[in-house]
Amino acid sequence: METEATFPVTQTRNSRIHEVDFDHLEFGKYVSDHMLVCDYAKGGWEQAEIVPYGNLTMSPSTLALHYGQTVFEGMKAFRMADGRINIFRLERHYERFVRSLNRMCMAILPKEVFMEGLMQLVELDKAWVPTQPGSALYLRPFMYASESRFGVKVSDEYRYIVFTGPVPSLYVNPIKVKVETHYARAAKGGTGFAKCGGNYGGAFLPTKDARDHGYDQVLWTDSATNSFIEESGMMNVMFVINGVLVTPALSDSILGGITRESLLILATEMGLRSEERPVSVSELEKAFQAGTITEAFGAGTAAVVAPINTIHINGIDYSLQGYTPENILYKLKAKLDAIRAGTEADVHGWNYIIG
Repeated sequence: METEATFPVTQTRNSRIHEVDFDHLEFGKYVSDHMLVCDYAKGGWEQAEIVPYGNLTMSPSTLALHYGQTVFEGMKAFRMADGRINIFRLERHYERFVRSLNRMCMAILPKEVFMEGLMQLVELDKAWVPTQPGSALYLRPFMYASESRFGVKVSDEYRYIVFTGPVPSLYVNPIKVKVETHYARAAKGGTGFAKCGGNYGGAFLPTKDARDHGYDQVLWTDSATNSFIEESGMMNVMFVINGVLVTPALSDSILGGITRESLLILATEMGLRSEERPVSVSELEKAFQAGTITEAFGAGTAAVVAPINTIHINGIDYSLQGYTPENILYKLKAKLDAIRAGTEADVHGWNYIIG
């Protein structure tokens, strides 16, 4: 049925929420009832609308399927302590989405479609926002080149879609990672800073190889010399060395994570010293040998923080001691969680609250 709203809405007649086991969520398994769709054609954006979630119909010659013009974002909506719903740092995600679109030579989505569309979609499917500790409603905005044409060209047509789904926390237990010195995730001048599909597809083979050897993820190094740490799997990476929170400085081969940025801001407010600078593989080796590295963790939307207890470097497994709530990574996570839950003041205006 049609409802009056910022964007036209066609509500589903057959909700699937009864199929969800909210006490045993799996990441990526469940998708909420509705999705937002907006098309770009003839030089302009058409009316965005919210419709029941469903399959897409496309031509086999759709440009995105051949030449990789596709980008996405990932963020979460949280159930706050007072029952309201909060989308975290919505505007910052839009800014990163625009950077990705620009890099992939794609049409720029209007800000109001991104911002208001997400808030309206989450409001409509708010029953899907889980209440279990650590869980959230994952939001996936994405855009692809939808023009049907098989010549190599920049598309003249695009489709923007947002769907959502309830997810549990990821990487609750410490993980093992392997420093990758053969394959590269991204190169200088490439698309590493953009959130585009090719970055992830290209990472599958080395990640599979690491998992076949007993590791959960890889630590990516720079493509030029394989000497400097860049990211951890699908996340930014942080270390505590000599009591200092250290993370690789952003570049055009490193994705600017919203979680990374938030944790660095909170670290400063908590009186923790932090450094954004090059982190070499040899520095990590020496820190392990000297016992000066005490923590290592990934930082990203899906996991928030993912503690690392083993780092494989040049044939040697280096281990970190067991983590406790007193570790810096958990103190940062606790503060971030409290802000998102509304139990601590949101002095930065990060929360976009839905009544």
